[in-house]
Amino acid sequence: MLRQTITAARLLAALTLLTGVVYPLVVTGIARLVAPAAAAGSLVDRTGRPAPPAAAVGSALIGQDFRGDRYLWGRPSATAPRPYQGDASGGSNLGPLHPDITAAAEARLATLAAGGAAIAAVPVDLVTASASGLDPHISPAAAAVQIARIARARGIPEDRVREVVRRHMVGRTLGILGEPRVNVLLVNLALDAGD
Repeated sequence: MLRQTITAARLLAALTLLTGVVYPLVVTGIARLVAPAAAAGSLVDRTGRPAPPAAAVGSALIGQDFRGDRYLWGRPSATAPRPYQGDASGGSNLGPLHPDITAAAEARLATLAAGGAAIAAVPVDLVTASASGLDPHISPAAAAVQIARIARARGIPEDRVREVVRRHMVGRTLGILGEPRVNVLLVNLALDAGD
């Protein structure tokens, strides 16, 4: 029995070392060689370019809570207690018919309508949270319904805002996977930079 316990302890130590230390280091090393920006969290500076953590204003992979009419608003976040809290990723676990979900969607619609958006034109991704609660992207339609509000608040032509949105639109991955999308952080950084 003692011999089996010692063998099991050795096996546990070896597998812990292999899968808990060696494997993660190898995968991280390969990722840093193949895609260094993504391996570092896709951090960007105020210009939207890859940045070290000290100079970063956000990640292109995690949504941020933009408020104010001057900004493109992202998809609502279900993370609590603060929106877009990376360590609290996940949905709200409330069903689609829960009164809190309905109230949040109605409040978001009212805010969008107050900004000039036609309720019938508001896509679902502007009023409902994603499964992760951290989406950095919205659909091109969700960006389009906000262009007039942003242009009015910034005092610039709608075509200029539309062009910034168009430049930060990403198509389907490999031409077939996913849907076209717009990165909210990158659009807002470009707008703030006067692009």
